[in-house]
Amino acid sequence: MKRIFALLLACLLLAGTGPAAYAQEGPARDDEPPGWLRIKTKEEPRPGDDEIPDGSGSAPEEYVWSDYVAPSWLGIAPREIPPQEEPEQPAEEESGFEIVVSFTGDMMLASYKNETTASNFNAYANKNAPAYFLQNVKPIFEADDLTVVNLENVLTDRNLTERDKSETTAYWYRSRTANTEILTSSGVEAVSLANNHTGDYGDEGTKDTIKAVKAAGLLYGNNTETFYFEKNGYRIAVICNGLWNEGQAGDIVRRIHQAEKDSDFQIVFYHGGKEKVHEPEEWRQRASRRLVDEGADLVIGNHPHVLQPRETYNGVDIIYSMGNFCYGGSKYPENRTIIYQLKLRIDGEGKLESKTGEIIPCYVYTGDAGNNYCPGIIGDEETKQKVLDFMDGKRNSPL
Repeated sequence: MKRIFALLLACLLLAGTGPAAYAQEGPARDDEPPGWLRIKTKEEPRPGDDEIPDGSGSAPEEYVWSDYVAPSWLGIAPREIPPQEEPEQPAEEESGFEIVVSFTGDMMLASYKNETTASNFNAYANKNAPAYFLQNVKPIFEADDLTVVNLENVLTDRNLTERDKSETTAYWYRSRTANTEILTSSGVEAVSLANNHTGDYGDEGTKDTIKAVKAAGLLYGNNTETFYFEKNGYRIAVICNGLWNEGQAGDIVRRIHQAEKDSDFQIVFYHGGKEKVHEPEEWRQRASRRLVDEGADLVIGNHPHVLQPRETYNGVDIIYSMGNFCYGGSKYPENRTIIYQLKLRIDGEGKLESKTGEIIPCYVYTGDAGNNYCPGIIGDEETKQKVLDFMDGKRNSPL
């Protein structure tokens, strides 16, 4: 019987209808306990706290309803508060980081002597925005840390005179300086000017080209200038140089040794070799291997205008020719090329942990009627595999 009475009384208390509730002069409030009820406070007791409030209609502020403890004679078990789970701590990020550098072959963003004909490069540049030309590969270039290309034409807004050339068949290529936006709008950050067309318009043309490249915010290298890229303290040197004979390898070796003092990883990006053949000359093989023996961590060649295979020599990749890429020098260039991606893994102490080289097969152009100066990634698996097999020496042709 006592238990039943205790339960009834508890219900009345919770409903705010205890005896003193009827004696209050003001209206009862649903969100506060009745004034006659003792409430346990959070603070230390003060004089007068053991007195029952006077039924003024509301409890003093220091009385906290949520901390009320029912007397033991009511037989009401205190509400248990479930233990709070500790918040899950995020896993520590893996130490170290990755550096991704992309390379392409010859970029000739110009037409012969800056002429404009119905379907040459200038005609396309006049009717398309700069971002048109590299739109298919822009996602790759923007996702990496650095993209390096071989820029094989003069950039000038002056009507300069072509310099004399001794070759029986000679070509001169120049374009307006605004064509640098073709590169900057699509994620290219660096160019090599160590090639046989940077000097097509003499010293003045070379000066204008360097000025335009620097104004566009591009890094550049040539036969005397090495450029550097740094990420989180890890420093990469890119040595751009001509390689027209085996003896010229000595100049590059000296530059490698000099760059070793200021960098952690040395890349040689050279220009030279016989054009339109799919295999390197023996002298160039010897010269390229010598560069590796002298400290080069990656060797990439340009100039033949077609692909030549990759060789891994003493753990270092040598790409003998990257072929053409966005190429204004021909309406029908051989339509196979690659992007070579170097991926470096740097550990938490800033040391090289691993390196890999990935070949991404591409078309030089994606138009149905010859060169539209818009390279793209090869999607067809069979066509792609032919390029990969050729680059690994398993086929005689990438086609």
